Amino acid sequence: MPDPKSESIEVLAPRKEPGILPATNRIKNLPWWALIILMLGIALVYAIANLPNYADAFYFIVPGLKVTLTVSITAFVIALVIGLIVGLGRISTNPIIYNLATFYVEVVRGIPMIVIIIYVAYVLVPIFISGANGLGAWILDTSWLGFLQDIGNSLSSLDITQINPIARAIAGLAFGFGAYEAEVFRAGIISIERGQMEAARSLGMTYLQAMRYIILPQAIRVILPPLGNDFIAMLKDSSLISVLAVRDLTQLGKLNRSRTFRTFETWNTVTYLYLSMTLLGSMGVKWLERKMKSGER
Repeated sequence: MPDPKSESIEVLAPRKEPGILPATNRIKNLPWWALIILMLGIALVYAIANLPNYADAFYFIVPGLKVTLTVSITAFVIALVIGLIVGLGRISTNPIIYNLATFYVEVVRGIPMIVIIIYVAYVLVPIFISGANGLGAWILDTSWLGFLQDIGNSLSSLDITQINPIARAIAGLAFGFGAYEAEVFRAGIISIERGQMEAARSLGMTYLQAMRYIILPQAIRVILPPLGNDFIAMLKDSSLISVLAVRDLTQLGKLNRSRTFRTFETWNTVTYLYLSMTLLGSMGVKWLERKMKSGER
């Protein structure tokens, strides 16, 4: 009687995927969504070149592209600085610093971005101007601060009308996104093994030196892709600054719609301009992720 354990196990060949021709699988795996977007882009370019209504909408709206990019890039750089400072506060052992940082993060993340932009533009900026005026007046009234008289004159004469809507929009976006970047920095820092900080301190480094030379360079590799995604999110959320009458893509789209009553051409143009920027940004983030993975090998 044969031993059932000695019987060979029949290995089944992998089941072939159905398809009339091998080429059908390659066709199925093509990025059709990208091809559709490319075709829509070609159609839009053709319409701008040959249809007067599309050309008029495009040339009226496209200056807003520069404003959108300027506001987004500037606000994101400031948000990174805020996020780094607050992120370090979120991992601080000092209870005052920790609670102040946590208060900022939890409050800001719980408020819609459009409300934050309006609040910063029309509440916090006027408060800042009033504080600057008071500080300037105090400097001028204090005799032993005479060497700061020029600064005092500048601060006391500062007027709310000198702060243009673009500056307020940048401040609002940076203040809002700073809370999100703080969490990205915090997550990146705590992902680094705790023993590395202890080793750096044992070598005589201060806390700030260890952060600068040991922890942050490693954390940057972890947080770069999330930061790229946040920049794309800011690029889209920059459309909210149109509530401040900043002449970005969205605001110029509204103005073009009001002056021509051509909704279809206007918003097709605005939509595709935003889509082009975000798709390019997404491609950049994916390339960055591949570089990070290849660098770890």
